[in-house]
Amino acid sequence: MIDQDELVLVGKIVGTHGIKGLLKVYSYSGNIESLQSAGTVFLKDSKGTLSEHVIRSVSAHAGGFIVGLDDFADINLVLPLNGCELYLKLSQLPVPDEDEYYWRDLIGLAVVTDEGAELGTLVDIFETGSNDIYVVRGASKEYLIPAIADVISLVDVPGKKMIITPLDGLLDL
Repeated sequence: MIDQDELVLVGKIVGTHGIKGLLKVYSYSGNIESLQSAGTVFLKDSKGTLSEHVIRSVSAHAGGFIVGLDDFADINLVLPLNGCELYLKLSQLPVPDEDEYYWRDLIGLAVVTDEGAELGTLVDIFETGSNDIYVVRGASKEYLIPAIADVISLVDVPGKKMIITPLDGLLDL
């Protein structure tokens, strides 16, 4: 049995590709090399059931991936997988570079300004193309914080804290 704390969400199955059991995967990481070298992937269905599968093939496709799994060689077998989430073990992923973090490590951090004002908790992250956006939810307000060096002053994952230097008007929206 796999410890779910070891798993990192890397994508979601959004459809099928062709009739030979290939899956369209929306990638949360954009890192095809990790998926190609992983060997196996874990799928989690809507009920939370995890299953491990051997990866047959991976290729880039329209901002995501086309993935083939050994157990599935026919479209009828993969149709029920639509909507499943794709996970890799943390040990299958490269160690992040300095000032890089896995999203899973950032979710839940307390976010404060460099002047000590507590904004709330980082609850979600989404990509915009140029940079990620951190969604910070406070007691009565939600903030959208750009993940750029001019704004993010400190990320302390072990201390569960992020310090930001807000740009003029950023917190007024």
